[in-house]
Amino acid sequence: MANAFSMDDFRKKLQERQHKLTPQRQEVLQIFMDHPGEHLSAEDVHDILRESKSEIGLATVYRSLELLENLGILLKMEFGDGCSRYEIDTTDPSMHRHHHLICTQCGKVMEFEDDLLEHLEQDIESKSGFHITNHEVKFFGVCKECQSER
Repeated sequence: MANAFSMDDFRKKLQERQHKLTPQRQEVLQIFMDHPGEHLSAEDVHDILRESKSEIGLATVYRSLELLENLGILLKMEFGDGCSRYEIDTTDPSMHRHHHLICTQCGKVMEFEDDLLEHLEQDIESKSGFHITNHEVKFFGVCKECQSER
């Protein structure tokens, strides 16, 4: 997935909401820009920072991720393993988000772009009067690699 945002875009987004792009937030955002399409936990981000000899602590990573998620810069996801993961929110608000395929053996998360639920949404809306603005789908199973290891 190509990253459509630059660091200047993030700086402007933070400034619009009266926040600064601190050096720590910039380092955290840079990790997501350097790992497009990956779903990183706070611990993953902290490990990458430590590898690059950064002095940013885990508590700062958690605070940065929470702020960036609250501002709509990062998207927080839960994949059923008790660990929150994040990715840059590149979603056009008028479009649906991508779906996720989660391997229950190795924990790998893959993205699935096709939206196959439009008819179901229309049916739900017509029957219930509930206006659906988005949905999130997670499929749990076993990836090709884990299947071939059996």
